[in-house]
Amino acid sequence: MITPTELEVHSLLTNLQCPECGTIHNAALVNTVCINEACKSTLFAQYNLSTGISKTILQGRPATMWRYQEFLPVIDPKNIITLGEGFTPIIPIENLKQFTGGNEVLWKDESGNPTGSFKARGISAAVSKAKELGIEAIATPTAGNAGGALAAYAARAGIKAVVYMPKQTPQVFKDECRLYGAELLEVDGNISDCGKLIHEHALINNWFQVSTLKEPYRLEGKKTMGYEIAEQFNWQVPDVILYPTGGGTGLIGIWKAFDELEQLGWIGSKRPRMVAVQSQSCDGIVNAFNAGMPVSEFADGGFTIANGLRVPKPYADKQILNVLRESKGTALTISDGEMSHALKEIARHEGMLIAPEGAALWQAYKKLKASNWIQPGEQILLINTGSGYKYLENIEV
Repeated sequence: MITPTELEVHSLLTNLQCPECGTIHNAALVNTVCINEACKSTLFAQYNLSTGISKTILQGRPATMWRYQEFLPVIDPKNIITLGEGFTPIIPIENLKQFTGGNEVLWKDESGNPTGSFKARGISAAVSKAKELGIEAIATPTAGNAGGALAAYAARAGIKAVVYMPKQTPQVFKDECRLYGAELLEVDGNISDCGKLIHEHALINNWFQVSTLKEPYRLEGKKTMGYEIAEQFNWQVPDVILYPTGGGTGLIGIWKAFDELEQLGWIGSKRPRMVAVQSQSCDGIVNAFNAGMPVSEFADGGFTIANGLRVPKPYADKQILNVLRESKGTALTISDGEMSHALKEIARHEGMLIAPEGAALWQAYKKLKASNWIQPGEQILLINTGSGYKYLENIEV
């Protein structure tokens, strides 16, 4: 085994690979999706994981996502753009035991990340790699949190940020982007409409797009949730992980992390059952999962208080569905009314003001437990993706 004193900290990135057709892409070049016109899939970063690295390399490292630097894509550490993101706490449910009896139910609370959500992870990785590749302007469509994160990290990196956001997004997200100096365009539509516009304008203006799963590196930042979960659970994994699924980057990333950790020999072959939770407003993944379809159909029922769940058709829907099926997981929808009730229940009994996306998981957990899909004795982890403070405009107190 290689020990910390024998290893100079550096990325073990080797290349990018298409998970659909296997085409290898040069990670030293600017990449978006697979060049094979038949798939145009999200690309996955690949690492040399056969080097015999011991978990002891983590000893004494800062409690941020960059503690896993060997398995992140930035080659020169000088290019890392960080605001202290990652290593968020695991918090047990304490006062709602009438719902959790027979199970250990815990939150991984991402609300303490810079800019108040898990988006900081993916954007930190993407902006860092963009800096390394010499990119000078980055653009993204967003339902809210990703735009604020991009604005902040681009400001830190000295890179121009352009954000396209639905008009129905709460004002705090818009103000956040402008305060960080990003160029913001409000769009009369959903995130898919933003994506179409930004694609057209990026080609004209030579902006690099970091749309969800249309470039390789936001996924790498999000996967660090999986590394942390394993480390925080003493190199084990919970039985079930519930994840609020809009674009699905985190769900795919966590699954990728567990695969990498097994290759390293840091965890075994056990995997959690993964649960995708969607808003009734945008339930394409749930419909596709229940129908046994390989991809989802476009589904947009309009506004939802969980802005991050209004993603009518995730770009990586095939990968999301593959993870659910490989893990023997499931998918279900939650209404805005249920989310609002759950948000208040968690706030009043657990002292956590979580995002509506996270609140959806609490309702989903209760439904899965009532239906016996969750069994007594199982350990359950809910991923709260952001702070409820940013959604106060959407919530009736």
